[in-house]
Amino acid sequence: MTRLFGTDGVRGQANGLLTADLALRLSQAAAVVLGHRRVPAERRPVAVVARDPRVSGEFLSAAVEAGLASSGVDVMDAGVLPTPAAAFLVADSAADFGVMISASHNPAPDNGIKFLGAGGHKLDDAVEDEIEAQMAQAPLLPTGAEVGRVKRFSDAEDRYVVHLLQSLGGVSLKGLKIVLDCAHGAASGCSPEAFAAAGAQVVVIGAEPDGLNINDGYGSTHLGPLQKAVVANGADLGIAHDGDADRCLAVDHTGAVVDGDQIMAVLALALKEAGSLVDETLVVTVMSNLGLKLGMQAAGIRLVETAVGDRYVLEAMRAGGYSLGGEQSGHLIFSDYATTGDGVLTGLQLAARMASTGTSLQDLAAAAMTRLPQVLINVKGVDKAKAKTHQAVQEAVAAAQLRLGESGRVLLRPSGTEPVVRVMVEAATADLAQAESETLADIVKTELAL
Repeated sequence: MTRLFGTDGVRGQANGLLTADLALRLSQAAAVVLGHRRVPAERRPVAVVARDPRVSGEFLSAAVEAGLASSGVDVMDAGVLPTPAAAFLVADSAADFGVMISASHNPAPDNGIKFLGAGGHKLDDAVEDEIEAQMAQAPLLPTGAEVGRVKRFSDAEDRYVVHLLQSLGGVSLKGLKIVLDCAHGAASGCSPEAFAAAGAQVVVIGAEPDGLNINDGYGSTHLGPLQKAVVANGADLGIAHDGDADRCLAVDHTGAVVDGDQIMAVLALALKEAGSLVDETLVVTVMSNLGLKLGMQAAGIRLVETAVGDRYVLEAMRAGGYSLGGEQSGHLIFSDYATTGDGVLTGLQLAARMASTGTSLQDLAAAAMTRLPQVLINVKGVDKAKAKTHQAVQEAVAAAQLRLGESGRVLLRPSGTEPVVRVMVEAATADLAQAESETLADIVKTELAL
């Protein structure tokens, strides 16, 4: 039987896989596993629920809240907020768990349900399996005064913005002109508010969510509008969020993209300089550019590598007590301030580094690492389950790696969230990376065809 939970909660097309009935049953099961089994019997569990602005979030949040309240859980409805805000609020309000309804960077027809444990932490696989198993049991159906109450979390956004500003430690962004692209998503209100309150001159694009336009031509997966806006406005920096604002990509004053690896490199050096980079270690995934590894080695910073997914980065960070980790896609986790990737926090920290050093983002990124050419091809229409075991495919990967030698790298992996196999090649030149990736992608498409 296929596991219901993926690498980032339960995700699928709203009213396809993800129906109101499934949302109700999931939340009823979570009420037992995350609530009643872990909370003293003398009080009702409390949960924070938030969502991004996609239209299906309206009925899915209603179903989730109905499932929780009907199972004897008090609900604090935080409305439209970023995923990291939901995680922060679970901890800040001492709630027992949280629910975030979002499909992150996916298009508007998709949605997802993500559960957060006490303290705002993502769940490990065993707890998710416990919830899935509980769905087969009869739901709790308390009556009378034992049912949960649903209340509006009235100061949710204000609490989150104050928290973000406190992370700056008094550094002002005055003098910086910053373009923010909010992807018509969950950060459309709080990100401009936070940057303006920090002293920056703010230009905002992609901040008119209508429930259907989330991630549509704007945000971290569509950087063109941000690049143009930065150059047109003579801005110092551009920041792009995704739909639920748990990631951040950047654009320097010339319009050049600064990806998650480069942002991590800049901020790892900043933390090391401040004596705040625990064990002088940065946690990254196997998708991070080889140039990041080389740059950090030169700076005396050790890398710990994990599987792809910010949950795995976070697990490694918690296990080692590390202070910074993230992904090339722009999920950065600052364990001193957050329990998950936070795109607004990351953008603020990056801007603060520029302000405190008086250095352009272009120069900061260039000093931190040299990015090797990298090509990523998503191969569709194949059996991704066989990607790591098919002999001909694995032989092709080994041969490509042999040709590239120490100056390049090959990574082939099935996506955890999409029906594709990802082929990634890094090489000394862009032409070589393109040629090797195309050759390998053709082999994957032929050998693993459905």
